[in-house]
This record gives sequence, C-alpha cells and structure tokens, in this order.
Amino acid sequence: MHVPLTVRDFLDRAELVYGDRVGLVDEPDQPARSWGALSYRELAVRARSFAACLDTLGLRKRDRVAIVSPNAARFVAALYGTCISGRVLVPINFRLHAHEIAYIVEHSGARVLLVDPELETELAGVKVEHKFVFGERTDPTLFGSSRTPDVVDLAEDDLATLNYTSGTTARPKGVMLTHRNLWMNATTFGWHAGVNDRDRFLHVVPIFHCNGWGMPFALAAMGATQVILRRVSGAEILRRVESHGITFLGGAPAVLSGVLDAQTSRAVRAPGHGTTRVLVAGAPPPTNTIERVETELGWEIIQLYGLTETSPLITINRVRAEYDALSPSERAAKLGRAGAPVIGSRIRVDEQGEVLSRSNVVMDGYWNDRAATEAAIVDGWFHTGDGGSLDEGGYLSISDRKKDVIISGGENVSSIEVEDCLMSHPSVAEAAVIGVPDEKWGETVKALVVLRPGVEANDRALIDHCRAHLAHYKCPTSVEFRETLARTATGKLQKFVLRAPYWAGRSRQVN
Repeated sequence: MHVPLTVRDFLDRAELVYGDRVGLVDEPDQPARSWGALSYRELAVRARSFAACLDTLGLRKRDRVAIVSPNAARFVAALYGTCISGRVLVPINFRLHAHEIAYIVEHSGARVLLVDPELETELAGVKVEHKFVFGERTDPTLFGSSRTPDVVDLAEDDLATLNYTSGTTARPKGVMLTHRNLWMNATTFGWHAGVNDRDRFLHVVPIFHCNGWGMPFALAAMGATQVILRRVSGAEILRRVESHGITFLGGAPAVLSGVLDAQTSRAVRAPGHGTTRVLVAGAPPPTNTIERVETELGWEIIQLYGLTETSPLITINRVRAEYDALSPSERAAKLGRAGAPVIGSRIRVDEQGEVLSRSNVVMDGYWNDRAATEAAIVDGWFHTGDGGSLDEGGYLSISDRKKDVIISGGENVSSIEVEDCLMSHPSVAEAAVIGVPDEKWGETVKALVVLRPGVEANDRALIDHCRAHLAHYKCPTSVEFRETLARTATGKLQKFVLRAPYWAGRSRQVN
C-alpha cells in the first residue's frame, strides 16, 4: 500500500489524539491582539478556516501565499492552512527591505500576501492581488470561516513551501520543498531529538526560516505544546523557560551567547537546569559556548547541520553514553562537530573538500531556475557549498563556507577555526574572521570583534592569544573592534557584508 506522505498527517494526528490539549501559546506582546492559548482542535479549526478563505479568493492548487511576519500563532495557522489545502506557502524574512520583499512576491508569483501589523506601512507599496494585515479586522475573514474547505487530493511530491534563501550579491533563490521533504524532515527530527508529548517548545527560531526547521510539524504530531516568541532576547528566553516550563528550544550560536550573558546577571540557578535541551544550528558554535551551556545553564546542547535546500536536517550531534565519563571541555570538543548523518541521509566530501548530501529531504529544485538546480544537484548529490571533513566514526566537521575560506600565501585558513579560538578569550563576546586584500600574501586574516560588556582588550592581546593556540599563518594580522556584527535573522554572520568595505572597487573578491 502506498499512502502519500503529506503535512496534513501532523495536524490531523494532533487534533485526533491531543485535541483538547493546549497546542499553541501565542506571543502576548504584539501589535495584533494575541490569540492566547489554543488547543490543537482550535488550531486545526483555524487552519481549515484559512484554507476555506483561500477557496473563496479563488486560489487554485499550487497557487502561492506569501507571509511576512515575526513568529505568531497566526503564522502557524496560515502555514498549516496553506499546505493542507494544496497551496504553497512562501515565508519571507521580515527583516528584508521592502524592495527585496517585493522581488520575492513577484518572483514567486504569490497571489496573496499576509503582513504583520508592524510592517503594514513599510510594505504598503508591495503589489499583489490580495493583501491582508494580521489582526482583529481580518481575523473573521482569514480564520473565522465556517464553511468546509474544498477537498484537494495531495501527492507527496506536490510543492508545500517555497523558501527563499538569503542572497549574497545575487538575488535570493526560491527553494522548492515538497510534502515528502517536509514529512521526512519532521519525522526524522522528532526521532533524533526525542520529541514527546511532555515537551514544551519555545519557538525562538524564526518560522520563516525553513519553516522553523520543521518543528511546527514534528511537535504537533506528538502533542507537544508550542510557545511563540516574537523577539529574541537572552533575558526573555530565560523568563519564558521559567514561566512556561520549556523543555526544548532552538537557536543560532548568537542566541545561546545572549542567554549565557543574561544568566550571568542572575543570582539563581538557570531555569530548565537538567531538563531543557537546545538545538543549535546556523553556524558551528564555539566549543567554549558549548561547554558553558552545559556548565552554566545545565541544558543539553544538540548541534545540527543542514540548509534550506535540505529542509534542513542532514546531520545531528547529541551527547552519547560514551561521552559520560568525559570532562565538560572534552565533551564540548566532541559536540563541536556538525554530527553524524541522520537516518536516511548520506554524506560525503568530494576531492575539493565540499560536503555533498543525498537524502529524501533534499529540495525538488530552485523555483524557475533550472541552471542553478543543475549546478546544485549533480549525479544525485546535492552540493552544499560548505567545506568539511568526515572522521572515522562518520561524524562531519564543517570547516567553512567554500567561498569564505581565506587563502593567505597559498595556505587555506578556516575562518571558523580562528573564530573559535578568539571566542575562547574571556574578553570576547562575538568574533568574525574575514580575508582582506594584502599585497604580499594575496589575502590576510582580519578579526572583527565585539567585546563583552565592561571589559577591555587590545588587538595585540587577541593576536597573541591566537598565536598561542594556532599556526601563525592562521592568526589575525589585524583586529578591529565593533559594537555589533552584521547577521541574518537566524544569527548567521553575514560575511559578505563584513567583507564588502575592504574589497570595494575590485572586480574580483579574491586576491
């Protein structure tokens, strides 16, 4: 028997098995009226109402619905309502400029645009057939219909979401993720992360980012309670963990740094000590951060690796029984790797050092871009663009984005390795390492550093620290102190933004 794997399965099970349980807790502090706490049955009703609304608007199967919003219960309901009715959700980074959002809306061919009230004025000029601003005025239209939505047959290879990758110098590309992609990612995630019906999950990761890593699906299937967080703050995360009994959350390394900083000002033990686990992705976390999460927060840290193009999960790294006898620093070194392939995922590293992946979670291709698709998927393997290595146990370590490797005097320097070393200095809060032009060496290593509040350090001290731990050719030749570092909405360093001033006026970005 062949039964299509579709995202309907997750909400259907939540409504059937956990219908009366609180499934979703909305953000209380937002411009629209908060929905408060919703049971999974209430969430399913609102998702179907949204599907019926799309019927009324005349949207057909495979038509696109774009959404620009921070995390919100309405976002989750629209995600489900769009996908279960055969339409395609286009979640857009709400931190993009209006002209960038307009490009994605136009490129995707979206017929409907859903907008957070905070962005109504900014996005007033974005042209689309139907536009709705979330809130009390539109709730009856979007989520209050009593009509039964049209019955639509779904195939597992049907498109479910169209997720635009953050571009560098080029336009962002639309990643086509099918129902099968999302189903396999969610179930694999749930298995490896141990999602269960006692979990209370805090949505720190923006839901626009690869559909919140697929967690809205995985959590619903197991009846876990989902708590919405609109704005990321280390102190607020600790408050939510305490007030909601959070057992599970995710975030980028920068998010963990914010939580650790917030905890240093507290005189009591961290909430969730011994009961909370945290997923980290977006960039390899410094080993010092991994160790501090265990020793200062008492949380289990789980590192994962993936891309929007892989739905995203392809490797995972959790504490194993074999690590129990290790010291926290030794355990952190083990957990600093990107991890082993998840079930159903195949990983290899080619002759050029690029990580390749083959899995059921790899995208169907790039929207209206056959050339880019053919360049990314070659002979059944997806080219990640990341450099890495595999150890004898099958664990992957990411060395760098291929385009971010610094070549100084003919030697390859991994910026991640140098950043990890800088982050081990007690005065450093954040660090980004880039290559800048150098007449003698072609490129030389430059460190951009944010210091911890109330501490001081000079460039010589940081360079000497690196020279004490790394081969000298890898060490920064200069250090620049910054108040902040350019990051994406998910916490990734925007190396191309940081590099740009140093390479301005040059036709090539390598030297």
